[in-house]
Amino acid sequence: MPGAAAPYDFREARRRLEAKAKSSGEKLTSIEDAVARVKDGDLVAAGGCLFSRTPMALVREILRQRRQRLTLARNLMCTEGELMMVAGAVDKVVTAWMSIGLPWGVSKIMREYVESGRVPLEEWSHLALGLRFRAAAMGVPFLPTLTMLGSDLIPVGGTKTLECPYTGETLALVPALFPDVAILHVHRADRFGNCQIDGYPHMDADIARAAATVLVTAEEIIPGDEVRRRPDRTSIPGFVVDALVHVPYGSFPHECYGLYEADFDHFGEYAAAIDAAGSRAVAGYLDRYVYGPATYGDYLDRFGRERLRRQAKYARELTR
Repeated sequence: MPGAAAPYDFREARRRLEAKAKSSGEKLTSIEDAVARVKDGDLVAAGGCLFSRTPMALVREILRQRRQRLTLARNLMCTEGELMMVAGAVDKVVTAWMSIGLPWGVSKIMREYVESGRVPLEEWSHLALGLRFRAAAMGVPFLPTLTMLGSDLIPVGGTKTLECPYTGETLALVPALFPDVAILHVHRADRFGNCQIDGYPHMDADIARAAATVLVTAEEIIPGDEVRRRPDRTSIPGFVVDALVHVPYGSFPHECYGLYEADFDHFGEYAAAIDAAGSRAVAGYLDRYVYGPATYGDYLDRFGRERLRRQAKYARELTR
């Protein structure tokens, strides 16, 4: 794989994408083999949003393989960002907001690490970050927008302004963001990597088209005939996917729409531990849920199969 493109060098980033092998062959592999494609220093973009379809199995394996100096980019960051900070995996985070959700407030781990200068935070509006991925997916250097104008975010990430040649109004120009690696979790895929997503797709399709390497976990592997019968359901085409892993409950304790609800009780316990012990609680969480269990199945066993069934029942009740 060609080396990483320099920031804002969209021509080099385009050359990197054009040079990428676009195989239509089988993509199924192991979680260990998929994550071996992540290199120290990579810019990793995670799909989903907040606790929705977070690629937790891939995050967990990245941490188990002890990757370092990563930049993690996600529209709304959640516990995956906290785990990566405390594990020492990230040198920078790029996001619009970091928290489990409104009931828990802004991430205390983010505040601890950013305010102490250990991990820089590059903040964008939610829309601006989406437009950055969209620009990269389109292969253009930037997209014009009205978002962030008049805010203190304009100078943070290198946003420039331009007078619109048609109206004379001031526009913000957000630069394309080309990830080295995309990590995504989807509802189902065939063995060739053609992916289907139920519910809101978030920014996943643009992230997949913008990234040099695309790693996907799927709740279910379906026959190719099923994909061909409903080609309109394919959110991410197989030719952009580099590795696919079958991982039921691959977002847990986060949610996968229609299949299992987020485990808010678990989030409450996790947040209470941080209130009591700060980042030491997250270090303990890493030992229990990331480094301790040898396999993802062992990881799920830490929650208990009855808890998984309960969260699946809640999801069905919400989507009937």
